[in-house]
Amino acid sequence: MLHRMRSNFGRATAIGLLLLTAACNHGLDTVAPVAVIEPAPQPEIKKAPVVKIVKKPVAKAKPKIAEPVVVVKPEPPEEPKPVEVVELLDSQAPAKAKTHMISTANPLATRAGLEILRKGGSAIDAAIAAEMVLTLVEPQSSGIGGGAYLLHFAAKSGAIDAYDGRETAPASAFPKMFQDKDGNRIKRKRARLSPQAIGVPGLLRMLELAHKKNGKLPWAQLFDPAIKLAEEGFLISPRLNSLVKKHKGLPLFATSKAYFFTSEGAARRVGTRLFNPALGKTFRMIARGGADVFYTGDIAKAIVATVNKDGKNPAPMTLKDMSSYKAKKLEAVCSFYRAWLVCGAPPSTTGGITVLQILGILQNFDLAKMEPGSVDAVHLISEAARLAYADRAAYIGDPEFVKVPTAALLDPGYLAKRAGLLSMDKSRGHAIAGNPSAGKTAWRWAPDLEEHGLSTTHLSVVDKDRNAVSMTASIATAFGSARMVGGFILNNQLTDFSFNPKKNGKLVVNRAQGGKRPRSSMSPSLVFDGSGKLVLAMGSPGGMRIIGYVAQALIAALDWKMNVQQAIDMPHFINRNRRDTEIEKGSPLEALKPALEARGHRVDVHRMTSGLHGIAVTKEGLEGGADPRREGMALGD
Repeated sequence: MLHRMRSNFGRATAIGLLLLTAACNHGLDTVAPVAVIEPAPQPEIKKAPVVKIVKKPVAKAKPKIAEPVVVVKPEPPEEPKPVEVVELLDSQAPAKAKTHMISTANPLATRAGLEILRKGGSAIDAAIAAEMVLTLVEPQSSGIGGGAYLLHFAAKSGAIDAYDGRETAPASAFPKMFQDKDGNRIKRKRARLSPQAIGVPGLLRMLELAHKKNGKLPWAQLFDPAIKLAEEGFLISPRLNSLVKKHKGLPLFATSKAYFFTSEGAARRVGTRLFNPALGKTFRMIARGGADVFYTGDIAKAIVATVNKDGKNPAPMTLKDMSSYKAKKLEAVCSFYRAWLVCGAPPSTTGGITVLQILGILQNFDLAKMEPGSVDAVHLISEAARLAYADRAAYIGDPEFVKVPTAALLDPGYLAKRAGLLSMDKSRGHAIAGNPSAGKTAWRWAPDLEEHGLSTTHLSVVDKDRNAVSMTASIATAFGSARMVGGFILNNQLTDFSFNPKKNGKLVVNRAQGGKRPRSSMSPSLVFDGSGKLVLAMGSPGGMRIIGYVAQALIAALDWKMNVQQAIDMPHFINRNRRDTEIEKGSPLEALKPALEARGHRVDVHRMTSGLHGIAVTKEGLEGGADPRREGMALGD
């Protein structure tokens, strides 16, 4: 694998601002060592051998009769062949630790989780503390006004549990709730700011459920770091400032406008200390009274009043919708990929099954022999993803409303047949869902390719006992519905439902229904070796691309033996069974565009801001990685 050094002044500046932010809040304990790169030795310059030229006498030529000149046209130069292998950029070294580690999307959240681990807290304790801080400092991505999926590994028992804290639709929800009176679907931008986009939040119920089984420290103690930051203030980061500037919805709501903007209407500047006493008060109430305070008390009343304001919501929320919400503890969905057991979250998210399908299809190919930056690897992984996304669109939804054929979708024989559809020479184009149910078609629905919200976060934690958490949390799009209650943002997650309940005369599996959980792509993942020992915790935000981001990172770590930071840094590519194969803008993979097009791909190059955060368990201890595309940090002891 070829590598070259990366130099990026802009990125260095952003990281510097971010570390300054963290330092102002908590102080930096250590200074990162400066890597000194010695110049490569110059090759020895050898003198060319001396060649003696001997002149011979030239005989005088007899005059000849001139012959006609024959002009031979030169052959046209050969067209240059498309680039088929590119050099990948070097990565920073992963963070290393011996005892415990946490990786999140913000240094303040990472430090809060590490503080809990140092006090003897478990992996779930640290995850809760970190997520409360993320509610405050990364409000564009997740929070107590949204939902999440969580995987937990208990090292002592070997139990791998999945927790579903996805938002639910109120009982009044109906299939055409995102259509106007004439039956035309509402434009997505408008829908995302509509009151019917807001689902009943599930994050707190889920975290409380997981804490009751796996927590060590008292529930109330886990809120201390977030309460302190909310009341004493935190410094606005470059990413938060940038996203506030771009958001058109925040100024439309008085509370949000007052919080994020100055009196002159400008987004508060980077480095401004931002206070959120309202959220501090909310956290104190939840710390004392548990999640019940959120779902049955004054907070619930405020949420319902905000959702139903002005009576314009066609699917109003009630206090009963809030009080009846239940988080779920489920079995993780797991499958072997070569020598490893890979586990993900089961439906209502599509992430676990679809990631495992991609890996299961690719298990029939020797990826280890392919260069990570080769057109062969990009082509093959993209084509496998097409097939998996096709099945996802047709079969996976909320299991309380549809029968999901999980075992059939992950059957090795079925996936081997799907792999047989792939060609190394030519893209198959748009893929059709397979028939995993051995001739039965009762589970097959109309395909649904609705886009999902892009603003999400992921954190990974491993504690001193090697218990682990992989959690992806979201409020859907950036800043969710843009409405604030009690100092936190309310989600707009119900826009993850299909806006068209029928296609080609068939019902869509992901149509809106009362009490239903909209389909998700969140893919928190855990990987184990053949003996059952934890190898890797990984996940990412990114809407429908989450599945591709996570699958690619797992392939990089398992097949190409990259360390966790290298796997996270690797340039992105994906095909979601849409028209285009997507390539990350500004990455070396852009050079593969002509070669991919020669194989029949339509290539779209654009930014792909994942937020992968992972922890690997090695013989030496723990290694953590944080996505340089965001503001994250991995720390441990």
